[in-house]
Amino acid sequence: MQPEHQILQYDKYSRAGWQSVQSRVISETAVSLTVNGEMWLSFMCTPTDLQALAVGFLFNEQIIASQAEIASVHLCQSGENIDIWLNKAVQKPAQWQRTSGCGGGFTQGQPVAPLALAAAVSRPISPDLLLTCMDQLLQSQDLYHQTRGIHCSALSDGRQIIYRAEDIGRHNTLDKLAGRLLLEPLTFSPVILLTTGRVSSEMLTKALRLRAEVVLSRTSPTTRSIELARLAGITLIGYARRAQLFVYTHPERLHASEYTVELQPARA
Repeated sequence: MQPEHQILQYDKYSRAGWQSVQSRVISETAVSLTVNGEMWLSFMCTPTDLQALAVGFLFNEQIIASQAEIASVHLCQSGENIDIWLNKAVQKPAQWQRTSGCGGGFTQGQPVAPLALAAAVSRPISPDLLLTCMDQLLQSQDLYHQTRGIHCSALSDGRQIIYRAEDIGRHNTLDKLAGRLLLEPLTFSPVILLTTGRVSSEMLTKALRLRAEVVLSRTSPTTRSIELARLAGITLIGYARRAQLFVYTHPERLHASEYTVELQPARA
């Protein structure tokens, strides 16, 4: 199985001159997905949490709805194929559509069925808590600190980060989180989805599948993701950095808060 990173030698230039250096470079590998004996597609991904990636992809594409529909998940010894057998017959989508940015992922290209959350404030959340969550996410990026060039996303229950995932593809990080929720179920409801990547409409749709009430990004949303978040009742926040938040939708969830919750250590 391919390692998650490799140590490579290359030439570095600065005003002081040329230098031969060694450093860790993140791995990018193709991993195929086979469903009920039929090859569906290949992911370009970081070779970590591959079973969760495949299961979460099927969940986010509405192929499966729960762990009960999965008969078995097997990662081959070489790490080049994930073989999933389901307890039901499913039809391979006729075509896949590339998702936006970062080399993209795949989607069926059809809108996900509405899973709208209540637009009313179901639980107020402190802005300071969100900033602390983002700081905690950035500090917990193991692969990023070793190699750079990788995205990280996490799920929080509003008190602590429960799951996090790293990958070269921001879409892949959300599939890995969804897969872990199905394969390693805990009795918690995701409240906050944090990500270092841009929030496109596909990312927002995956957040809907995860039933996140707040989506918090280190960078920007798109106009389409803002509209989807507004309709779904999701508080969508961008540019969470340097003690600031840009709140694009449903700020009432934050304005209603008058408390800060102390965070616990993140889970890997």
